[in-house]
Amino acid sequence: MATKKVAPRTLSGFMELLPAPQRQMERIMEILRETYSLYGFTPLDTPAIESSEVLLAKGGGETEKQIYRFQKGDADLSLRFDLTVPLAKYVALHYNDLTFPFRRYQIGKVYRGERAQRGRFREFYQADIDIIGDGKLSILNEAEIPAIIYKTFSALGLKRFRIRVNNRKILNGFYASLGLSGVAGDVMRTVDKLDKIGFEKVENLLTGELGIPAESAREILSFISIKGESQEILSQLENWRGRNETLDQGLEELNTVVKHLGNFGVPRENFAVDLTIARGLDYYTGTVYETMLLDHPEIGSVCSGGRYDNLAEYYTDKQLPGVGISIGLTRLFYVLGEQGLLNPDLPTAPADALILPMTEDLATAISLATELRENGIRTQLHCEEKKFKQKISYAGKLGIPYAIFLGEDEIREGVVACKDMSTGEQTKLDAKATISRIKTGLEARRKGAVIREHPETGDNSAQNG
Repeated sequence: MATKKVAPRTLSGFMELLPAPQRQMERIMEILRETYSLYGFTPLDTPAIESSEVLLAKGGGETEKQIYRFQKGDADLSLRFDLTVPLAKYVALHYNDLTFPFRRYQIGKVYRGERAQRGRFREFYQADIDIIGDGKLSILNEAEIPAIIYKTFSALGLKRFRIRVNNRKILNGFYASLGLSGVAGDVMRTVDKLDKIGFEKVENLLTGELGIPAESAREILSFISIKGESQEILSQLENWRGRNETLDQGLEELNTVVKHLGNFGVPRENFAVDLTIARGLDYYTGTVYETMLLDHPEIGSVCSGGRYDNLAEYYTDKQLPGVGISIGLTRLFYVLGEQGLLNPDLPTAPADALILPMTEDLATAISLATELRENGIRTQLHCEEKKFKQKISYAGKLGIPYAIFLGEDEIREGVVACKDMSTGEQTKLDAKATISRIKTGLEARRKGAVIREHPETGDNSAQNG
């Protein structure tokens, strides 16, 4: 009786890549790890499954609706829905063993049971960095974050992006000065609709639905409409200095962040003060960040985060302030692929060289493979009983750049026949010279960014999107 077959399928909202795009994703992760490491961040990995009591200590809101929660025996367990809550647990648990400020990066999968749709996933990678202080944390850490964002996206091959920065204290202080602290969250959410519905409708919502006096509504719209270069915005904000202590403190912090940008290596064109950035109304307390791709505003923020006052308040009485950012890596990768922005010319093959033995005695072929690998050349031996044409086709389909033939003539002469699969050029050189040729060729192939901003021209120069 034949075994009943189950139709193979991938669950909706879960990404599963073929080998070539998987290599592209891995390259992006490699660049993130290299860049984060440049700034002294240590790698961290936390369990994907936590006790529900620990994971949901804060509780409430959309989190509990979207979380994957299950029973195993008597244990009530949940899949992590972000990397920040597990970090809070980790720091509280290992407080006595950590050195502060604690700087960590983590690239890991998180799970949210939201409605799967185009570009939105239920399982996805986040790439986070956080700097955690013990009691206090210098404002210079907040000034350094834009430099890390700039370095990261530049290393990926992007130039046309802008890091938008605000400070929650400025917003909180401003609304407090108008006597609107109790509805500040509602006001910010309404103001957030400005680009979509315009000034008049936002003003009507403020005075109508929220019952804000017309004079205050006009002042709110005037405040968030401050535009210009970062220094111009900061100069205009001086008009509000002295009205509220929190606002003044936020203004000092924002001035400090902007002042140090140049020294941290962030060009002016990649940075902007933007008073409409609010983020995490009940979480972020200082500087907040959003990063936009200028030619693809429809994507939204590709890297966001900010300063918070107490990372682990649900696990410990210790005050642990921090600042962090997060990249939704799976969504970003999906959107880049959809826009044709992933560079197809970068190597995605699983090997650099494929050795095709042409003799029954494989000793020389095996020794050559070992020598190539010892020289850092990723090498496969093709020993299957297939026709020569099929073996060459195998190299072509995988995009392996070099095919090496070892027949009796080559073994007798002490040479290696090596074919460049892209140009068709074939050489017969000794092993050492062949290794040198392959290394030179590989170096040339690996040049180029993983992301191309303008795939139709291959041009990364500034253009209007």
